[in-house]
Amino acid sequence: MKQKRAARKRVRRTEVAAVSAKQQGTQARMTKKENREHKSSVFADLFYEDETAEKNLLSLYNALHSTNYRSEKKIHKIRVENVLYKNFKNDISFEMDHKVIVFGEHQATINKNMPLRFLMYVGRAYEQLIETRARYWRRLVKIPTPEFYTFYNGIEDFTQEEELHLSDSFLNPTAANPLELTVKIININSDKGHDILKKCRVLREYSLFVDTVRKYDKEEDSLKKAINECIASGILADYLKRKGSEVTNMLIAEYDYEEDIRANREEAREEAREEANEKYSRLILRLTGEGKNDMIIQIAEDNALRERLYQEYHL
Repeated sequence: MKQKRAARKRVRRTEVAAVSAKQQGTQARMTKKENREHKSSVFADLFYEDETAEKNLLSLYNALHSTNYRSEKKIHKIRVENVLYKNFKNDISFEMDHKVIVFGEHQATINKNMPLRFLMYVGRAYEQLIETRARYWRRLVKIPTPEFYTFYNGIEDFTQEEELHLSDSFLNPTAANPLELTVKIININSDKGHDILKKCRVLREYSLFVDTVRKYDKEEDSLKKAINECIASGILADYLKRKGSEVTNMLIAEYDYEEDIRANREEAREEAREEANEKYSRLILRLTGEGKNDMIIQIAEDNALRERLYQEYHL
């Protein structure tokens, strides 16, 4: 009897081990799949993922705040997934010096909704930083002060520095807005000569790297040529020597992402045009039925009047 029980236990242990191994295998496959789907930009890798990321982040923080911190241990990185860019990591967030800093890189046309997206982003970050039970304490909970930056290196002309405000999105803004969020946009294109490029060597070299990639854009083996030139010129040389093939894959992912953004934007424009034309046709029919032919001529030449009439006639 004891031998039978022992045999049954061994069978159960074997079955449990088999199930556990199967679960671990499934989890490993899921993780591998997620890693394949999750792509990082060179910017995010350089300042968040790479072995030199903390050093690079510290240099950029010092450049922005005119500080001279030396210890990379001051940096506490925060991972927030799929808020600014779906399945493409082009953002960085970390806690330091009682601040939550969010960096984003932007190569396409500046998105005016960036403050709204950063608002949702920082909410996720605070969820990680503040204990759930602390939200119910009677005493005031102190939180790190947020700062938001977007580094622009697109090809369209843009000012050296600009700010976007969440309150610009409000339907009914007031003199004292109950909620505000400011995103500072810094143009890091080398020809703009922003002071930040003088203060942060790695950011300056990254800007020159982007310039070099664009220089070879139309040529065969363009990425290989750009990387080789940068290494020869001492631009991110150590980084590119270590991660040349990975950088190539990241640049391809960035290109695909930018193309996807452009396609989605054009699709949205086309939908807006179709909607406007439909509204216009309905308005003309309504006014024709009411015998307002003079008004039809006016709205054909006055877009502001047309928009006001859209609202008046609830179109």
